[in-house]
Amino acid sequence: MTATEQQPKMVPIPPRGVDYRGKVVLAPMVRSGELPCRLLALHYGADLVWGPETVDHSLIGSTRRLNARTGMLEWSRVPSNNAKVNDTTESVIYRLDPKREAGKLIFQLGTSDPDHAVAAARTVAADVAGIDVNAGCPKPFSTSGGMGAALLRTPEKLAGILEALVREIVPEFQIGVSVKIRLLETPEETEALVRRLVATGITGLTVHCRTTPMRPRERAIRGQLRMVGEVCREAGVACVMNGDVEGRDAAKALMQEFGVDGAMIATSAEKNPSVFRGAENGGMAHWKEMASQLVRYAMEVENKFGNTKFTLAHLVKGGHQLISPAKTYVEVVKALEMGEDALRRAVEVDNILGIAPAPPKVVVEKDEVPAKRKRGNQGGRLPESPRSPQSPKKQRVVEETQKQQPVMEEAISVS
Repeated sequence: MTATEQQPKMVPIPPRGVDYRGKVVLAPMVRSGELPCRLLALHYGADLVWGPETVDHSLIGSTRRLNARTGMLEWSRVPSNNAKVNDTTESVIYRLDPKREAGKLIFQLGTSDPDHAVAAARTVAADVAGIDVNAGCPKPFSTSGGMGAALLRTPEKLAGILEALVREIVPEFQIGVSVKIRLLETPEETEALVRRLVATGITGLTVHCRTTPMRPRERAIRGQLRMVGEVCREAGVACVMNGDVEGRDAAKALMQEFGVDGAMIATSAEKNPSVFRGAENGGMAHWKEMASQLVRYAMEVENKFGNTKFTLAHLVKGGHQLISPAKTYVEVVKALEMGEDALRRAVEVDNILGIAPAPPKVVVEKDEVPAKRKRGNQGGRLPESPRSPQSPKKQRVVEETQKQQPVMEEAISVS
């Protein structure tokens, strides 16, 4: 056997794409996969980051622009659902950092149609390192539209979506296409699905080691993982494992044990993004360090405060008591004792986002003036009104003061 024949098969990685082999990456997560969280994961050593699933319909027709204040790329559009009549206010549906995420961001797409998938991918493909199709999300907002885990029941439709993306996006933008799936009920069903998908031209496949009905609290199933890795290796496709991966060191051990190429971290990274930092580089960071860094990133990119607060609730020990009362970045910065520079930036961001508290109203008491003048009043003067009788309490105070007055005068004269 020649040296060339001994080389493992490998689907070519496009020039602007990335190879998932040897990587420990951040999983796509709703809310916990927004830009500040991705930057924090990269800060602590994540090799790649997945953005949250974005549905094709929301992306098609969106406007791409560079935010001059922050330097971030943003895709925005006028909301089409539940929008007020004549409301032309655009909302940001996706945001990325063109510098710090360059070559490291994988865009995850929610789709159930090849044409829509291609149209949506074209809007972001020039700015990301890869397109990943979500075929594993079990939540109704995804499956009800035939997306996510629903695609596992229609393997030919899923394969058609991947083939369309490989055919249209890869040559034009020179990035790879990948897919994220879940296990099926039997090893035979899973193997048949994986064999079909790796034949579409994708460069990577991530397998979440749970079936569709399973939830994160249920222990991941790894009995099929080695088989999935072998099928991927035969086709030259990188295989990434997901499910109960607790950190970089654990990921490396699992990759070695099950013969897979990479590992994806979700829940553990949501609670502590420093899990991407191995023991040799310092290991886990203190919660206050992570929380403060997250807030700095969030203010830098002008992230929605509600999302930042949600993320902090996972990071901060005793977060409910410390963070829950906060309604602005100023209050969070004060709670975390981040200093004057951070406080000044917090004031700016609160004003930009429109969440700064309104200044207190100053109530000026005006002298009472009779609404009407009495007719026949000479010279137009207001009639003198007799003094209103003093209340019993006020009368007693006056009497006591009068009684004490001589004593006070005597004390003054003696001194």
